[in-house]
Amino acid sequence: MLATERWCYIFGTSEISFAIDISGGIRMRITAFAIALILATPTFALAEQNCGDLTTQTDMNICAGKAYAKSDAELNVLYKQIEARLKDDADTKKLLVSTQKAWVGYRDAECNFSSSKVTGGTVYPFISSSCLNNMTRSRIEDLKGYLKCGDGDLDCPVPSAN
Repeated sequence: MLATERWCYIFGTSEISFAIDISGGIRMRITAFAIALILATPTFALAEQNCGDLTTQTDMNICAGKAYAKSDAELNVLYKQIEARLKDDADTKKLLVSTQKAWVGYRDAECNFSSSKVTGGTVYPFISSSCLNNMTRSRIEDLKGYLKCGDGDLDCPVPSAN
């Protein structure tokens, strides 16, 4: 019997679609393989917290929340470093503040949207925290780039450290 199995990975936009000939115990093996493949997908940067080793949803939710809190703390440190470098440039500092506020609004809206299918469910804290963590990690890389600007770097708004 030919069946089309469609697995949607709710943690992101990844999808696995395939057609298989299902007979006997092969369906169970394929299902187990598909689940293992989905769980192994590195969509979220939670490996540093070892969230993948946890077995209960509550533990995964807590772990994802801690990973996000750690990333948010790192982001705040970098932001303060940039603010300090802009202490003598009020106009650029205002742009930094407005950009960061806009980014926070975008991050929150994007994560609300991406986790909307699981709102109210037990997996919601994990999905939401994972999204917040991923977007924060991306912003961290942006801010790190600004902190690496050299003297005379015209496409970088942050002066180099002296």
